[in-house]
Amino acid sequence: MSNTPCIICVAITGSLPTKENNPAVPISIAEQIESTQEAFEAGASIAHCHVRDDDGKPTSDPERFARLKEGIEKHCPGMIVQLSTGGRSGAGKARGGMLPLRPDMASLTVGSNNFPTRVYENPPDLVDWLAGEMITYGIKPEIEAFDLSHIVQAAAMLKDGRLKGPLYVQFVMGVKNAMPADERIFDFYIETLNRLAPGSQWCAAGIGQAQITINEWCIAKGGHTRTGMEDNVRLDRETLAPSNAALVKRAVDLCARYNRPVATWQQARQVLGLKQPAH
Repeated sequence: MSNTPCIICVAITGSLPTKENNPAVPISIAEQIESTQEAFEAGASIAHCHVRDDDGKPTSDPERFARLKEGIEKHCPGMIVQLSTGGRSGAGKARGGMLPLRPDMASLTVGSNNFPTRVYENPPDLVDWLAGEMITYGIKPEIEAFDLSHIVQAAAMLKDGRLKGPLYVQFVMGVKNAMPADERIFDFYIETLNRLAPGSQWCAAGIGQAQITINEWCIAKGGHTRTGMEDNVRLDRETLAPSNAALVKRAVDLCARYNRPVATWQQARQVLGLKQPAH
């Protein structure tokens, strides 16, 4: 049993969930800031952020990301801001248009894979450009691994200098047509990452009903974990989650069950090698 502090990431909105799925999904910038503050106070130390346009559709608009980042930094001092470069919000280099904002972290998927109804395209030239921009602006990537090959590729990029170490890799499991939530695969992911990129940190996200299962595996096995309405809008089959904070609290309760302290934002920054905020 690990007593290493567990970093909890809250993915507050994502690109897909709507008010129709759950009225508590935060869509506007103001709603996102309020929801993040509640999650921060509940124990989350990383905010994984997407933004939406006036119609609630996903966008990579840097101005909206700037307002969200500013609001989180004001109302959640010290919290790690992680902006998404995901492919549902834009195409090509527009996906990295927010990187000059110099967030603490940004997501980076280093290969392609199938999603439920489409291919999640991450061509090598775009991956290299996004990784280079993150080095330029001093941003720590969170490698989002939807497939085993993504772990192998991240290790190769670390070895040849396209990524700076130590790596922080998130295993994404439970996406239809991609990697299922399978514990033996999960264990192999951990073993493979530790073998190919020793000293790396890892976390994981479970999609839909896999969320609570993946949360428990992460916490029990000494890693970090992600929760939030981007991945899952329910507490159980019959109950909608009333807030992102409620999903964070569920992860906090699991930490208590496994005697894992919940990382403070200061501890999370230390573990991830991020600078402490100036103010």
